[in-house]
Amino acid sequence: MSTTRRPALASELSIVTGNANPALARAICRSLKVPLTESLVGRFSEGEIRVKIKENVRGKDVFVVQPTCPPTNDNLMELLIMIDALRRASARRITAVIPYYGYARQDRKDQPRVPITAKLVANLITTAGADRVLTMDLHAGQIQGFFDVPLDHLYAITVFEQYIRRKRLKSIVVVSPDVGGIKMARGYAKRLEAGLAIVDKRRRSPEATTVMHILGEVKGRTCLLVDDLIATGSSLVEAAEALQEAGATAVYACATHPVWSEPARSRIASSCLKELIVTDTIPLAPEARHPNITVLSVAPLLSEAIQRIHYEQSISVLFDGVPG
Repeated sequence: MSTTRRPALASELSIVTGNANPALARAICRSLKVPLTESLVGRFSEGEIRVKIKENVRGKDVFVVQPTCPPTNDNLMELLIMIDALRRASARRITAVIPYYGYARQDRKDQPRVPITAKLVANLITTAGADRVLTMDLHAGQIQGFFDVPLDHLYAITVFEQYIRRKRLKSIVVVSPDVGGIKMARGYAKRLEAGLAIVDKRRRSPEATTVMHILGEVKGRTCLLVDDLIATGSSLVEAAEALQEAGATAVYACATHPVWSEPARSRIASSCLKELIVTDTIPLAPEARHPNITVLSVAPLLSEAIQRIHYEQSISVLFDGVPG
């Protein structure tokens, strides 16, 4: 009885990247043991984005690694144009690997005369020619429903959990910096077998908040703040100060996406946070680094998901015990 051999991964799978996070794309390639597909993603003299895929991708399963992080507009346009180029090059399937999904903050019409940009961007990606999407820690879970193509939503909780367990922290309480993050915090608390607390706050503006009070017991405990992203750092720093005032012995924080708007670095550097742990879904510039900031790689998690998608295997095992 003859058996069918599985074809070599490199012969059918192609990884393409733009300028948003090439280091992450190279790390994924190293993990998968496949070469990075050579491409040109540059600019014409007037500033328009120029793309050319320099290798044959006809009939291949192509994964485009491109977070839509700042500069958001440039990186989003690079993604759309790369997808279009691959579609016209007769790629068999195109998966947009978007570790950080930008334009996600406006995910509902919560005020008069505002757009739902998260849905608009989903439409653009689908129209460009993406057959499926792979992303991580969306700002709002409902964004999954904005896509008319299959979407796989990964969580960085497994990456953070391994690192936190190695630190052997005592008496951990997982803290949500706001009411909207309760579901994520509950998932961390369950995985770490820790307590749960919430920082009740009111938002003065899109960038400024006021901490009200702490729901849960944090006195004499090690607090772990968890969030999906950190922009200016104001919410995280204010929450950390409120926890310290409430008697926490130490405050750590985990944030998947270091969006890192000014003056995030100076706020983190002067805060009471003992350590801020982020991932490399967004590249952290050298000038943004600080001794109390730790960057963990999501490349192994993404490469495992890519391999499973390529071989049409279930990736539900990667969701074991995560929020939702």
